[in-house]
Amino acid sequence: MSIIRDSSLAGLGMEKINWVREHMPVLNELEHDFSHSKPFHGLRIAVCIHLEAKTAYMALVLKEAGAQVTITGSNPLSTQDEIAAALVKEGVEVFAWHNATPQEYNEHVYKTAASRPQLIIDDGGDLISLLHRDFREHLPHVYGGAEETTTGLIRLRAMEKEKVLAFPVMAVNDALCKYLFDNRYGTGQSVWDGIMRATNLVVAGKNVVVIGYGWCGKGVTMRASGMGSRVIVCEVDPVKALEAHMDGYQVMPLLAAAEKGDIFVTVTGCSEVITGEHFAVMKDKAILANAGHFDIEIDKKYLSVYGKGPRRVRTNVDEYILAGGKRIYLLSEGRLVNLAAADGHPAEIMDMSFGLQVLSLHYLLNNRGSLENKVINLPVEVDRQVAWLKLKGLQLEIDELRPDQKRYMESWELEGHKA
Repeated sequence: MSIIRDSSLAGLGMEKINWVREHMPVLNELEHDFSHSKPFHGLRIAVCIHLEAKTAYMALVLKEAGAQVTITGSNPLSTQDEIAAALVKEGVEVFAWHNATPQEYNEHVYKTAASRPQLIIDDGGDLISLLHRDFREHLPHVYGGAEETTTGLIRLRAMEKEKVLAFPVMAVNDALCKYLFDNRYGTGQSVWDGIMRATNLVVAGKNVVVIGYGWCGKGVTMRASGMGSRVIVCEVDPVKALEAHMDGYQVMPLLAAAEKGDIFVTVTGCSEVITGEHFAVMKDKAILANAGHFDIEIDKKYLSVYGKGPRRVRTNVDEYILAGGKRIYLLSEGRLVNLAAADGHPAEIMDMSFGLQVLSLHYLLNNRGSLENKVINLPVEVDRQVAWLKLKGLQLEIDELRPDQKRYMESWELEGHKA
């Protein structure tokens, strides 16, 4: 039996779901195909992802494909109660509500894991790790899972390395149609959407410090620069640091950047990135936001112990006052700012990511029993299928190689170059 906050919000939730449905042609196509073939008929699928409209539409596509779907949120602040209510009305089992306490959040994930899933979609690895820890009797019945975050894959690869991963997991995060678009264009836009909604302050002319220059960090810097800010990048990887330099950004250690920044965005997937030594040299009224999966990148404990606060000065803005009266503003309690203070990635972007998720489950189902218990890269055919579906939805056409060109590209003799 579902656990949600307010079933009367279902109508509002369906309005939001119907809006994104109109802008997600890849899922439209999969819904059409799978509603006839029913590839997941009778199967139990558990989902732990940010519970908002785009996720809800994916859940309904899985239901149309014949699955029994149980879903929970992967972040207490990103769950939208109207979306949870709409899904329950549509026959999906939901355990989630907005702003759940840590105890409530853990209970919601626990109940989702207890649904005895055969296929799993995870965001951050919470559901899969819980199954391995507390529901080991269910593991033999799991065909596999799909993970769409860098943070989640770090955890899962650690499990694989220790030889405790009990079923195959598709690395959706590493698919081309995921990180080239979701991480870069999705994160780039949605992070600044969240920051601007939370603060209502201008970005142009400010010093923006982006910590982490992976694909998400690239998107955040690209959009910050495009809005007129001066961008500083902090990295621990020499190759990524050099890339940021060649892309035209300042590169320096975080301690040096801490003195200069007006807005700080963490995008690392690591813990305690911004700490007391950095707070000590920051400007008055520095703004801190996190775009990594967990709220561990900014040291909130230090702010609570050595600062006065938090005082909620605006929705999703907490003020901490440090020694000498310096004010530090933390957005969305250090949680994912793009989902806690905004609506997450645009629908057109998540269309590809969720298309990959659905097709990953389909691949796991079709290959059950033949895959190793490892983190597995998506076959290139799945990436290309999503790309073709997206092009079709955008009404874009591209060229194709002629037969003679294909022969040339596949030949080692390079006959076309002969004199």
